[in-house]
Amino acid sequence: MPIRTNRGRAAVYRRLWGWPLRSPRHLVVALIGLIVVAIAIGVIAARTHGTAKPGVGGAASLGTSVSTTINIATATAGFTTSAAPITRLSGPPVTPSSVAPNPAALDVIQTWGKAWVNHPVGMTTQAWLAQLAPYTTQEFLPVMKSVDLNNMSATQVTGAPQVTKSFPDSVEALLPTNGGRLDITAINTPTGWLVSAYTEAS
Repeated sequence: MPIRTNRGRAAVYRRLWGWPLRSPRHLVVALIGLIVVAIAIGVIAARTHGTAKPGVGGAASLGTSVSTTINIATATAGFTTSAAPITRLSGPPVTPSSVAPNPAALDVIQTWGKAWVNHPVGMTTQAWLAQLAPYTTQEFLPVMKSVDLNNMSATQVTGAPQVTKSFPDSVEALLPTNGGRLDITAINTPTGWLVSAYTEAS
């Protein structure tokens, strides 16, 4: 007959909880029963997890983790083996050694100077630049447009170039004229020696 009152249920619960305490034998039996139940629950749980799909469980996560680790290691190895960018000079810049002046450079300086002093009355700046163009770099020729021919007193070259600096790819020399000296620099270009700068020296 089912128990329908709270008092009856309480009496039943007291009997169940009190049964293991009635004697040592009852206590041992109760402990063994709990152990068996715990083992059964563990076995069932292990079987349940073991039937999970490999692509969803830990295997997939492990594969992803390993792949990610390999990719990171490869990328890191690429950075560590590459040479670090040089941000500072390892030493002072190398100054070119002086050499004997190249005869071709001296010829260009001499010829350029003769064209420079050739500005008869009535010559236009355009015509004057045209006779300088074969001996002048393309970068320096436009600078010569600012020269005022009316202010130039020199009309002839009076001597040979006097070298002041000479390097493998550049020569600087003083060229005497009847209106003062010209400090002329010639450089070695893919098309030969050309004048790249000049000033009127005292």
